[in-house]
Amino acid sequence: MFELILTSVLLFGVVSIVRWVIGPSPISRTIHGIHAQLWIVGAAVACLLAGLILTPPGRSSGGHMNPAVSLAMWRFGVFPGAGVIPYTVAQLLGSVLGVVAARRLWGDVVAEPPVLYAALQPKPGWSTWELFATEAFSMAVILFLVGLCLAVQRLTPFVPWIVGALVGIGIGVLGTASGGSLNPARQFGPAVASRQTQFLWVYLLAPLVGAAVAAWLRSLLQFRRKVLTHRLCGTVGHPAGNLI
Repeated sequence: MFELILTSVLLFGVVSIVRWVIGPSPISRTIHGIHAQLWIVGAAVACLLAGLILTPPGRSSGGHMNPAVSLAMWRFGVFPGAGVIPYTVAQLLGSVLGVVAARRLWGDVVAEPPVLYAALQPKPGWSTWELFATEAFSMAVILFLVGLCLAVQRLTPFVPWIVGALVGIGIGVLGTASGGSLNPARQFGPAVASRQTQFLWVYLLAPLVGAAVAAWLRSLLQFRRKVLTHRLCGTVGHPAGNLI
């Protein structure tokens, strides 16, 4: 339930940020370049994501809000495999609910270009496999770094901000290329609402492949040190065995 709520708020926030930064608004009239706008979106999403991880629901569920994160935590050995599918279902459903809530609040502007429910598309001319490789590689880098940090006790308190910063940078760098989804739930609700589903399978599958690669690489390079927790907010004072 917490993952559903958290992901709903995340997608509501993402659509709202895109509506006010890229859609018709004083911000978009003042800042015209899409690259600058994407960096603003990235910074806002970074703060939102870190804040949600640190809320009581985020501390309770682990604050994943991303099926790729849940998969990686299982492969890291700190999250039960039986929890991956329920978390994923909650996250995808929360994505849809968040988009619907944003549409209800902000009106028709959310359903029209350039907002279009904040649905993502790769840049023109990109092949499916270029998109897949970019999203998978980016997710692998993020989760590899998160795994390294979650294996060091003194670094775990900073993980919410590390996650937020990495995702924000991904949006700024990849926004005009792959779209910078980095999260199956990030694209699922917007794609369903906008019916922009041509590349949806890539946005759903590529981050999961990246998560599996990240877990494999971490096991190779940091095999002597275990990940301490599945919680992105850190160990919160509990031994790893009590966190599942």
